[in-house]
Amino acid sequence: MDPRAVRITYIGHATNLIELNGSRLLTDPIIQSRVFHLSRVPGRIDPDWYANIDAVLITHAHWDHLNIPSLRRVADDPMIIVPPGVDKILRKAGLHNIETMEIGEHRSIGSLEVTAVCADHDGLRYRFFGDEQAVGYLIEGSQSVYFAGDTDVFPEMGSIHESLDVALLPVWGWGPTLGSGHMDPGQAARAAALLKPRVAIPIHWGTFFPIGLHWLMPRFLRFPPQLFKREMENTAPDVRVEILQVGAQISIGPDRPG
Repeated sequence: MDPRAVRITYIGHATNLIELNGSRLLTDPIIQSRVFHLSRVPGRIDPDWYANIDAVLITHAHWDHLNIPSLRRVADDPMIIVPPGVDKILRKAGLHNIETMEIGEHRSIGSLEVTAVCADHDGLRYRFFGDEQAVGYLIEGSQSVYFAGDTDVFPEMGSIHESLDVALLPVWGWGPTLGSGHMDPGQAARAAALLKPRVAIPIHWGTFFPIGLHWLMPRFLRFPPQLFKREMENTAPDVRVEILQVGAQISIGPDRPG
């Protein structure tokens, strides 16, 4: 693999392994088969997905993004980067090595620079309680990667990076409906048109579903990325779309050789 390439493994839902310039970053990890009433439909979980992690990026405190048991499974006590308010939840759970990042703040991880960016999403762990915020993350090294977490489309997306290589964009959720602060395939295509990445990878689909319901409504586990790709043909035709099945990975080289 070209040492300047970025390798993305779609572990499922909002969990991705991002490998760039010798560093391994894990996003919003859920590496277990059940979360309350939700069941992981593709059952296989590979321990290599969460081994030798340099940093974990948490976007917000919702249960399908901040999963304490999964964080405890990540070995070697990597740095856990969180938005304001989320650190209190983790410390109360006995976790350590936590760094809080406000929107616009930067952290160096190896040779990478990670920046917390805006997200249009209610990040509260408990409705009407707490002060947890939601963010996205921009990762910059030999290539640039935007991980959106959960967000609605917002106009300032176009200024996140002037020459973005890869955008990991949520295109659905964990059931047959979406609440506010989320993007469906059409909204994700609008986000891609603002961001103008070289490559867009749809995430946040095809992994968790209410127990038993996937037998009755299997299309909600399959159709979101295909609909996103179809919407992209009209909304952002110059952006390459790569659909990764759960557990699949892709290496994306630099724009220009040499």
